[in-house]
Amino acid sequence: MQSGKIGVTTENIFPIIKKFLYSDHEIFLRELVSNAVDATQKMKTLNSIGEHQGELGDLTVRVILDKKKKTLTISDAGIGMTAEEVDKYINQIAFSSAEEFLGKYKDKANAIIGHFGLGFYSSFMVSEKVEIITRSYKEGAPAVQWSCDGSPEYQLDEVTKEKRGTDIVLHIDKESEEFLEEHRINELLTKYCKFLPVEIAFGKETEWKDGKEVETGKDRIINETKPAWVKKPNDLKDEDYKSFYKNLYPLVFDDPLFWIHLNVDHPFRLTGILYFPKIKNNLEIQRNKIQLYSNQVFVTDSVEGIVPEFLTLLHGVIDSPDIPLNVSRSYLQSDSNVKKISGHITKKVADRLLEIFNKSREEFEKKWDDLKIFIQYGMLTDEKFYERAQKFCLVKNTEGKYFTLDEYQELIKENQTDKNKKKVVIYTNDEKAQYSYITEAKAKAYDVLVMDGQLDAHFINHLEQKLDSVSFVRVDAEVVDKLIEKDDVLVCSLPAEEQDELNPVFQSHLPSGKVNFHVSFEDLSETSSPMIITQNEFMRRMKDMSAISGGSASFYGDLPDSFTLVVNTKHPLINRIIEDKNQQLNDSLSQLRAEIASKETEKGSLEKLREGKKEEEIDQAEKDKMEEVNQAIEALKNKKADELKAFAKEHDLSKQLIDLALLANNMLEGEDLNRFVKRSLDLIK
Repeated sequence: MQSGKIGVTTENIFPIIKKFLYSDHEIFLRELVSNAVDATQKMKTLNSIGEHQGELGDLTVRVILDKKKKTLTISDAGIGMTAEEVDKYINQIAFSSAEEFLGKYKDKANAIIGHFGLGFYSSFMVSEKVEIITRSYKEGAPAVQWSCDGSPEYQLDEVTKEKRGTDIVLHIDKESEEFLEEHRINELLTKYCKFLPVEIAFGKETEWKDGKEVETGKDRIINETKPAWVKKPNDLKDEDYKSFYKNLYPLVFDDPLFWIHLNVDHPFRLTGILYFPKIKNNLEIQRNKIQLYSNQVFVTDSVEGIVPEFLTLLHGVIDSPDIPLNVSRSYLQSDSNVKKISGHITKKVADRLLEIFNKSREEFEKKWDDLKIFIQYGMLTDEKFYERAQKFCLVKNTEGKYFTLDEYQELIKENQTDKNKKKVVIYTNDEKAQYSYITEAKAKAYDVLVMDGQLDAHFINHLEQKLDSVSFVRVDAEVVDKLIEKDDVLVCSLPAEEQDELNPVFQSHLPSGKVNFHVSFEDLSETSSPMIITQNEFMRRMKDMSAISGGSASFYGDLPDSFTLVVNTKHPLINRIIEDKNQQLNDSLSQLRAEIASKETEKGSLEKLREGKKEEEIDQAEKDKMEEVNQAIEALKNKKADELKAFAKEHDLSKQLIDLALLANNMLEGEDLNRFVKRSLDLIK
């Protein structure tokens, strides 16, 4: 019998292990099973190079739960340890057997899990006592049993053990009795050990017999030792990739759009399969869908900072032994290998997308609406990906035709270039709601893009910064004749005084509160609508971006919506409103116009008297007279506006035309919509 103190640098190593070494206590099972697999892989390596001549036998790693004894045992048939090795690798924590073994057999031990360091000691996070019963593969080496109760004191004895390998027996403490539940252990094995390269057995398989579930006596293997990502792409069919996807995500019912198989040996080692999932329109961003492994050992499914941000939308697996296991994510993010891997994955994804686009553009276009969000997100967040993606990034018009960015600029160059030599991209984000605007644009031979995705508001801004002499404008941002500024400027023929008098008529019918309306007058064609509602491109886009991302753009989100009611002064119905107004209010309006004109003349005379005088040189009587005239003008204008509003209140046609414009923009609802329906019925009678 041997007893002594574990070779640690401090007496309180175990409290540190329990509280701080790992952020999550459940990780102990991953560490112990991985170590068992490590020992088994070493055994295979020694056998393959002739350093072990005997039969390998059953190499299954077994996890055995005994709830009555409150023990959990992890048993392997690996290389085992001698008493000296137990003393070296267990009692002297500074050593890692995996690292030493890799150093000796680095050319032949590719499948060995290394870099576990203090992994074994994670067992003390959940145990009041830990035992190791081990027998080395070396001929004549006696079996030994090591035990420790969580203090630096240990005991080492020779024991009898028939077979080669190691059993780790955990005596689970009271605080950790959840790990004595079969479902909990099964959950952890499925999470961390599902794809380990050595079979892991936990419990027995069951079957229904005589109306009840009974054990068959056959080991229940919980892992798949050769998952799809470790196989060669040439050995896999499409169905194999889809089947593996279902294995990873049993609750996802849609097939992936396509996948990318990663297989790199130099300058780092990387394997994996990344799937492009079908994302619903509500942008289901789930950033825990890529699983990170190290030599088939599960590390994490929180890969932000490890893979490029936009690729966190993907699903799948990446596996690299060059990614350390037991370190913080902040360390991973600054690790040079991780940065290289991240850059390689970006390039690989871009290359694969370009390959698919070049080989089968028709199929690529069919999947574009689902791919769009990945590619836009990548172009927005990753400069290198943007550069590569320009070749296969598509836009779609209202005819359902797809174009690359270069192709589309060429398409619109002739007909959609403004007076400043900028190509103007006209787009819609709601084909149904903006149907009438789209129709008007098409009538002028303009092409209209469909930009209705969740990221399109940001993407449009990004493209305006990136593309040379290109601007975007939504189809309802202006009347069609002003969507693209030309040298010939539209001038309204309706006199300014007539415009001023019509303004309160229409304003009195427009919604107020959370929206602001400005009324403008344009000479459009007689076949155009009598009234059209437009929304300023810049302000609306800022509000759209604010709704998506908040942050600095939230200022715009707090502002009221601002619209313009464009009155078509060439439409017969507008002329009818003008005629009705003049007929009903001719006498009173003529008198008010004359009185206002008289006061304006008086004001002009007073202003002339002030010319050349400083403020202090103007006497009080002149100031009082100017104030009196201004007030009189204001009162007369208010009286005029009140009469025009009173006219509007009784004038159904003006209200009807405004409601039609609001209805065309989905802005008429509730009581206003009900009144519109009743008024429409009355007009039909």
